Amino acid sequence: MSNAAQSLASARIHSLLDANSFVEIGGGVTARNTDFNLADTDTPSDGVITGYGVISGKLVYVYSQDVSVLNGTVGEMHAKKITNLYDLAMKTGAPIIGLLDCGGVRLQEATDALHGLGQIYHRQAMASGVIPQITGVFGACGGGMALFPALSDFTFMVQDTGKLFVNAPNALDGNHVSKCDTADAKFQSEETGLVDGVGTEEEILECIQRLVTFLPSNNEDDLPYQPCEDDLNRSCPGLEDCAGNAAIVLARIGDNRAFMETKAAYGKDVVTGFMRLNGSTVGCVANRRVICDEEGKVVEDFGGVLSARGAKKAADLVKFCDAFHIPVLTLTDVAGFKATKCSEKHMAKAVGGLTYAFANATVPKVNVIVGKAYGSAYVAMNSKSIGADMVYAWSIAEVGAMEASMAAKIMYPEADADTWKVKTVEYQALQSNVLSAARRGYVDLVIEPKDTRKHVIGAFEMLYTKREGRPDKKHGTV
Repeated sequence: MSNAAQSLASARIHSLLDANSFVEIGGGVTARNTDFNLADTDTPSDGVITGYGVISGKLVYVYSQDVSVLNGTVGEMHAKKITNLYDLAMKTGAPIIGLLDCGGVRLQEATDALHGLGQIYHRQAMASGVIPQITGVFGACGGGMALFPALSDFTFMVQDTGKLFVNAPNALDGNHVSKCDTADAKFQSEETGLVDGVGTEEEILECIQRLVTFLPSNNEDDLPYQPCEDDLNRSCPGLEDCAGNAAIVLARIGDNRAFMETKAAYGKDVVTGFMRLNGSTVGCVANRRVICDEEGKVVEDFGGVLSARGAKKAADLVKFCDAFHIPVLTLTDVAGFKATKCSEKHMAKAVGGLTYAFANATVPKVNVIVGKAYGSAYVAMNSKSIGADMVYAWSIAEVGAMEASMAAKIMYPEADADTWKVKTVEYQALQSNVLSAARRGYVDLVIEPKDTRKHVIGAFEMLYTKREGRPDKKHGTV
């Protein structure tokens, strides 16, 4: 054990891992550079503790930066320890977790430090889609360090002490930290979508522990499985009453009514996260209409539309699931796209990315239409036309090009109000009715909301051995 064994960095590792499971690697490493009096400076472990241990019995590799040693800055040997850890993680096929608290690049080592930083980036890029990468931001994570969470799969951030930025808030023209702290957890979770969860140190360590239990160790590993003690055919009465907030629906149909949401503060019109069905992990993407307080009052209303942020958030989750062979469940309830000038700047690209993610994914994909499913927004949400393996629809669902009343007015612009009413009813019966979509094969089965759990479990069981090829190419460009 290094001299930094009792540091805050070490304490975080021991709090994260199962008791007495941590084994340190490279504890005797110190800085090699002697410029600017570094030879006279004690640098135990060169400011980063690296090693391995287990979380719920699962092997993980972890590094934790020690801010008490040269402010946790990244130098040549600091970087080498992290890259060596990545090499081990890749060889053994185990997740890697970084606990960041760093003053940036070590200026005394200049280009050596920059080279080391670039080597870490390279390892992160090579590990992407091979092993899960999780980052926790406990202190400063600025400049080049901000790419660490950007290159990771999931990031959690301490509410009070975490600072994540490329440029410091005061370095932005027209801004000051007192005006808008672009480095704080609130901004990074709500505005950039880089952070999956925010909380105290204890809370984010618990989030990381819980997340690890949902994820496979690598892209060739079997899905984690926990014996399911919940009734596979459990009915969920009243499920339609909470359809507006998909997070609640997902929690109610999951094993033991549990659901772990990711990026909850970003793109709130879409819900993403993980649940278990019959003991196996399933990735979830769902449209969300409203968020209510504890008294049931609506505090946020998203209008039943899909935003650019929501689409990007969903696409990221689908791509991760596809890389690690995690089945995807979607709940569709969308009437169109968010119509604002800001959204329009990014909408086409974001929805194109979402459509590509669903169409390109070869994992089992099940869609449940729980409300409205209108227009191309519906098509992009894992519809049958872009590759969903099974599509269910609640009996109260509506599927079509647009609202029946609006379609009637467009098709009969010169008609009077009475004619519009007649044509609205006719259009609803012929084109927007869920049975109409079922007759055409776009919906495989119309179900009652309370039976959702048993149907999706059955679908994923049927799709367990799914194999699907793609055109021979290096990779797509969307």
